[in-house]
Amino acid sequence: MRHKLPLPVKVSANAMQRMNQGAMFFAAEGTPVHAVYPGQVVFSDWLRGYGLLLIIDHGQGFMTLYAHNQSLFKAKGTKVAQGEQISTIGHSGGLKQNGLYFEVRQRGKAVPPSQWLK
Repeated sequence: MRHKLPLPVKVSANAMQRMNQGAMFFAAEGTPVHAVYPGQVVFSDWLRGYGLLLIIDHGQGFMTLYAHNQSLFKAKGTKVAQGEQISTIGHSGGLKQNGLYFEVRQRGKAVPPSQWLK
């Protein structure tokens, strides 16, 4: 699936920025966020430094993280489909600008999202 996953949010290329171990997608508050691949929600709550955070387990050691949301639409244990709306962009967790922090993890270690997204 390398370089085949859709972006979690529809933004222009200049609205995306590499940050820490993931990527920031800057967009208006309330912009829909979508699951990049099917899986099961394993975390859906507030986490210090990440704000409203949603984590999806995709199996085979892969997870995706979606942070700084305004609203979370899926609860822990919920199965989600690729492209399904899971949250909306916000600036929770101390972020000064509206945006989504997105991270891909393989066996607990962050891997550059650019290797997976289109």
